[in-house]
Amino acid sequence: MEELYLVYVHGFGTNYKDINFYEFIFSDKKDDIDGEGWDSYPANGDPQPPKKQIIKQMGVIEVKFELELAQNNEQFSMWDSIDGVIPLAWEKIEDEYPSVRLIFPFGMTLKDVEAALYERDIIIKYEKK
Repeated sequence: MEELYLVYVHGFGTNYKDINFYEFIFSDKKDDIDGEGWDSYPANGDPQPPKKQIIKQMGVIEVKFELELAQNNEQFSMWDSIDGVIPLAWEKIEDEYPSVRLIFPFGMTLKDVEAALYERDIIIKYEKK
């Protein structure tokens, strides 16, 4: 099985129970990843998910807390995330600092994403191919 890498995290809403939904998008490569609006500086919610031909796997998580997303950052661009300046997503700190803070950098392997989520009892649900 080929190695898959995290290339984008997309927040797509909250339901009436205040559950937040996030897509984790994986590719089999870390080079030449691009999408519409990725050159916006700062990102400010403009960057869209990468082109469909790049996406090899997509999973969704449902959580009660919020993730800060590179796509919404008001100081940095998506390219800053690709360069490792900021992660694609990180757990927003509300009242209390969690014992393990979730941080998802660009290029993190699918196995490492699953392990980080599992440590917090979160299961990622994959789109069926």
